[in-house]
Amino acid sequence: MELKLPALGENITQGTVTKVLVKSGDSISKGQSILELETDKAVLEVPSPEAGVVSAVLVKAGDVVKVGSPVFRLGGTAAAAPATPKKESPKAAPAAAPVQAAVPAPAAPATPAHMPVRANVSAAPSVRLFAREIGIDIGQVPGSGTGGRISVEDVKKYAKALNTSRPAGGGGGIAPQPLPDFSKWGTVRREAMNNVRRKTAEHLSYAWATIPHVTQFEKADITELDKVRRRFSDDKRKLSITPFIIKVIAAGLKKFPQFNTSVDMATNEIIYKDYVNVGVAVDTDRGLIVPVLKNVDKMSIMQISDELVAIAERARGRKTTIEEMSGGCFTISNLGGIGGTFFTPIINSPETAILGVSRGVVEHVHTEGHFAARLMLPLSLSYDHRVIDGADGARFIRFVAEALHQPFVLDLQK
Repeated sequence: MELKLPALGENITQGTVTKVLVKSGDSISKGQSILELETDKAVLEVPSPEAGVVSAVLVKAGDVVKVGSPVFRLGGTAAAAPATPKKESPKAAPAAAPVQAAVPAPAAPATPAHMPVRANVSAAPSVRLFAREIGIDIGQVPGSGTGGRISVEDVKKYAKALNTSRPAGGGGGIAPQPLPDFSKWGTVRREAMNNVRRKTAEHLSYAWATIPHVTQFEKADITELDKVRRRFSDDKRKLSITPFIIKVIAAGLKKFPQFNTSVDMATNEIIYKDYVNVGVAVDTDRGLIVPVLKNVDKMSIMQISDELVAIAERARGRKTTIEEMSGGCFTISNLGGIGGTFFTPIINSPETAILGVSRGVVEHVHTEGHFAARLMLPLSLSYDHRVIDGADGARFIRFVAEALHQPFVLDLQK
């Protein structure tokens, strides 16, 4: 029997094989990791849906494999036999191929203000929401998943096809400009983007093109906070400034709820969230990864610190799960370990704000009638001007700066 790539998570239709974990002749059990697969969001270990003996390996590192495609061939075992009926439904997957081929010539969309969403369309609520936010009738989007299920990638491909098919001057997006022949001036080489880099490029381009950004700058006096950080650090746990910033942001999202929102332009609604999940950008060898710490408002600073270290290690070790990459309300991008002063971070759509943190520098600050050496932390707050006004942006970043200037320690020892 053929062992096919199982469903890996919402909106994941394919991935690139980075490592094959078993070889021909190996006995595998149900749930055992058989492949390491890089998707648009993370690197995952793929569990085997069946038990048996591997008689043939059908993929190798570097192959792009779709969900439902065969990856191994197993010898017959009693454990594998009962699961055969369950494998019948994915056989419908090839039917999606002719639908996918129709993407370059999509049907004319309905007027965005009158876009019906057909009830018989197979798509997750998050995919329907994404389609509404960018003005696409999901009922007209071809699905590439099993049984024609529509993913976010399907919506993006359909929207791109619409934009490129519209006549010039129609306001249907920015047409890509042809590149010059760079080899005329010297030797060049081309390298394909990995999945993470490609996804980052697409996501940030969409965010920059659709969200009106405003960036507010501020400096926070963290002299006393740095003393607290050092006092509670030891050989087993070295506290950084980031857990304190996360805790302050959690309080800020409670005080300024407009920063914990998403914008639905299709319905002219603002979605307010009652939970507080904060994403933290992690620099990896594959590009920028943003794992999300859940319910940070209910965690102590020590708990946040431990979870932050663990999730960053998983991100760099390619062990981050899809769930750990989802559900963010606000993102923090801390470049303090690298250097620099201020920068303009791009909002992580569909969030409405992001905080950029640079390296703290000792400066002579005039306070209480004299100059004193103070450790000042540069902060850069980018926010969505559709839902957040400039005055609120200034209030929020001042709240963050003042909270960091007067560190709280009540949650440290929980």
